Amino acid sequence: MTELVRKTIQALQETNGNQGTGRMHHCPPPDRRKVIRVVKDLQALLFPMSFRREVPDMPDEALLEKALGLLKAELASALRFRDEKDPEKAAGAVCEAFAGTLPRIRELLLKDVEALYEGDPAAVSREEVMICYPGFYAISIYRLAHELYLLDAPLIPRIMTEFAHEKTGIDIHPGATVGEYFFIDHGTGIVVGETTTIGDHVKLYQGVTLGARSFELDENGNPVKKIKRHPDIGNHVVIYANATILGGDTVIGDRCVIGGNTWLTRSVAVGSVVTYREEC
Repeated sequence: MTELVRKTIQALQETNGNQGTGRMHHCPPPDRRKVIRVVKDLQALLFPMSFRREVPDMPDEALLEKALGLLKAELASALRFRDEKDPEKAAGAVCEAFAGTLPRIRELLLKDVEALYEGDPAAVSREEVMICYPGFYAISIYRLAHELYLLDAPLIPRIMTEFAHEKTGIDIHPGATVGEYFFIDHGTGIVVGETTTIGDHVKLYQGVTLGARSFELDENGNPVKKIKRHPDIGNHVVIYANATILGGDTVIGDRCVIGGNTWLTRSVAVGSVVTYREEC
């Protein structure tokens, strides 16, 4: 068995490429479990009735101090992994700026709760929305992650939104821009790409994809990064289940209704209703 193990490890090392373990020893990436702990602590701070079951008696000041301390440590790891010259200083600056966004994040999330409560006849109370709805759970994590994304925090925002994806089936890239009163009903299978912009009072139902139509390639045939790839959704738009809207030049105008199972790769004028029609 020992000889088998030695040969297997040798073969693995030969195929490591740039994924070798040597970098892990002096520059480990952030710990996913600790980042998730930060998410849960921040949710508990912003909405104690819904999320503060694990630390019911912890004062707000202590909870925020704990969350920011843990976040700073994981940010430093992420920045060090990115070869930041002074990761501790940079992590401190990001944490300070991020803390200043928390009141605004809470205000946005309260508007999201209102949208969900007003938009879903099955919601008997705002408290039910906050405690039970996967859409609100995913949005709460997205809004935290988005602020860190805007502060150029590496890795951490993606860890956060992929945790939400894992828990709810809702995949919102932290780089997406989402307006006020965001409504996600049911939610399973929703995908919102990195360069998507979504206006105010938008409703998405399960299975909606706001994605890329195609990828621009560089001279080596690799996808070009950081270009506009995903659609823009206007204000007061409703997109029903399993609709797919693709392309960085696709714009859905204000007050549009996009029917279920629709496939769109072109812009839609303000106030339009688009429905799926099966061809015989």
